[in-house]
Amino acid sequence: MQSTGPGPSARSRRRQELAWALYDWGNSAYTLSVITVFFPVFLGRYWIAGDGVNSTFVLGMANGAASLVIVLTAPLLGAIADAAGRRKRYLASFAFTGALMCVCLGMVGEGSWPMATALFVLATVGFSGANVFYDALLVSVAAVRDRERVSALGFALGYLGSSLLFVVNAMMVLKPDWFGFDGSAQATRWAFASVAIWWAAFTLPLLFAVEEPRPTGRGGRGALREGFAQLVETLRHVRAVRPAAMFLLAYWLYIDGVDTIVRMAVDYGQQLGLASSDLIQAILLTNLVGFPATLLFGRLADRIGAREGILWGLGVYVLITVAAYFVNTAWQFYALAIAVGLVQGGVQASSRALFSRLIPQSKAAEFFGFYNMLGKFAAVLGPVMVGWTAEATGNPRLGILTVIVLFVVGGLLLGRVPATGPAGRAA
Repeated sequence: MQSTGPGPSARSRRRQELAWALYDWGNSAYTLSVITVFFPVFLGRYWIAGDGVNSTFVLGMANGAASLVIVLTAPLLGAIADAAGRRKRYLASFAFTGALMCVCLGMVGEGSWPMATALFVLATVGFSGANVFYDALLVSVAAVRDRERVSALGFALGYLGSSLLFVVNAMMVLKPDWFGFDGSAQATRWAFASVAIWWAAFTLPLLFAVEEPRPTGRGGRGALREGFAQLVETLRHVRAVRPAAMFLLAYWLYIDGVDTIVRMAVDYGQQLGLASSDLIQAILLTNLVGFPATLLFGRLADRIGAREGILWGLGVYVLITVAAYFVNTAWQFYALAIAVGLVQGGVQASSRALFSRLIPQSKAAEFFGFYNMLGKFAAVLGPVMVGWTAEATGNPRLGILTVIVLFVVGGLLLGRVPATGPAGRAA
C-alpha cells in the first residue's frame, strides 16, 4: 500500500511502528541462531568433518564474501528504492530469498560443504539486503521525534525474539530426544527450518501494515540513474563533515572487529576442541549478560563521554582477543563470553550516540543511512583476516589475534574525532 492522503492517525501510526519492529523480532533469529552458532558448528562437524578442509578459512571467506556484496550494493539499492518507492517489494524479495536459502541449508547432505557455503552466502546477502529497506522504512513509519524510541523498540524486540527462538533451538540440539529427533544432526536441520519460518512469518506484519512512502523519482532506468545520483550526493555530504567522516572510518574498522568476534567465536571454540554444548551455552551466557550490561555501560558513557566509553570498550576487546589466544578449557571460554557481553551492546549504543552529535541535524536521516550501512554490513576484513591467517599458519590462535589490528587502528582513529559536535554538543 502507498500513502497518498493525509498523515496516518495516532492509532495507525502505532500499529505501523509495531509491525515494523516485529520484523526485527523475526530476522534477528538468523543472526543469533544461524550466523553465530549453528552454521559454524554444522560446517565444522558435519559438512567439513574429515574432509581435510580448514573450516575457519571457509567460514571467514563466506562471511567476508556476503558482507562485501552488500557493502558494494547497499547504498545504491537504498537510493534506487527511495526513488522508485518500492522499499517493501525489495525487502520482501531479499527476506524471502534469505529464508528459502536457510531452509535449503537444512537439506544439504554430510560432506557437501561447498553447497552449504554457497547457500549460507546467499541467505546472508538476503538478510543484509533486506535490512537496507527495513532501515529506510523507519523514516516513513516514525515521526522525527519518535525515531529513537521506535528504533529502540526494534532493537529490544530483536533481542527478545532471537533469544526466545535460540533457547528452543539450543534445547532441540542439546536434548534431541525430548523433541523426538534421532540426534543432534537432525535437530540442527530443523533448527535451520525454524529460523526460516520465524523470519518469514514476522515479515508479514510489515508487508501488510506499513504504508509505503511515495516515490521520490521514477521507476526502471530512471530510478537507477537517480539512485546513482543520490549515492554520489550522500558521499559528498559525508566527506564535507570531517568529524563525521573520520568517525565513520574508525567505526567501520572497530565494528568489523566486533562483528568478527560474533561470527567467528563458535568456530574458534570448535578448533580448540570444545564441545558443541559448551559453545551454545557460552552464546546464551553472552546474551544474558548483554542486556543489563548495556544499560550500565550507557550510564558510564554519560559520565565520561560516549567517545571515551567506546575507547574503554575497545580496550576490553583487545584484552579479550589476547586472552582468547590462551584459552584451553570450557570455563575460560565462558569467562570470555561474559566479557564480550559486558561491552558488546555498550560499544554499539555509544557509537550511535556519538555519531548523532557529530552530524548536521538537518541531514540526520541521510547520514544515519550511511552509518547503518557500515554497521550492518561490516565483517568483511575481520573474517577474511582470521580465516586466511588460520589457513596459512595452521594455527587458529594466530588467526584470532589478527582482529586486534581492527580494534587498535579503529581506536586510534576514534581518538582523533572531536569530543563535541556541531554547536558544541557534547559527544
